[in-house]
Amino acid sequence: MADASFDVVVKVDRQELDNALNQAKREIGQRFDFKNTGTDIDWSGDEVVIVSKTEQRAQAALEVFKEKLVRRSVSLKALEASEPKPAAAATYRIECRFVEGIPEDKGKALAKTIRQSKLKVQAQIQGDQLRVTGKTRDELQRAIALLKENDQGLALQFTNRR
Repeated sequence: MADASFDVVVKVDRQELDNALNQAKREIGQRFDFKNTGTDIDWSGDEVVIVSKTEQRAQAALEVFKEKLVRRSVSLKALEASEPKPAAAATYRIECRFVEGIPEDKGKALAKTIRQSKLKVQAQIQGDQLRVTGKTRDELQRAIALLKENDQGLALQFTNRR
């Protein structure tokens, strides 16, 4: 019988991200506390950019966006938001990036965690993902539980189970 395996990946569903962004944009446009503050949220390439006349409104818009991401089941661990920075025309700007793929150093740390656990599974780094193989599915389930405990601050997802 062939070994069972699964892949550990870090991906963000772009459609859910876009839906959360549109919901946040709609709420910011309708809420009274955002009136006449020049607050806007939109895509800028691969980043989401929040612009506002005041630093507090920019932070509040970020909180609205985070709330919408949580409701759409997008992990906030994948979100990297900058501090509000002064921008052109007396505005403040927050840039939000989304982490995709497992960085090499964190992938090595995850593989080391699996090796040190004495589970009968092997972890192999393949680009920006991690493949875990083992003889039994029970061992793989224990490996998944272990990785969920030691997620290295990443929004880990377990895919391609065989």
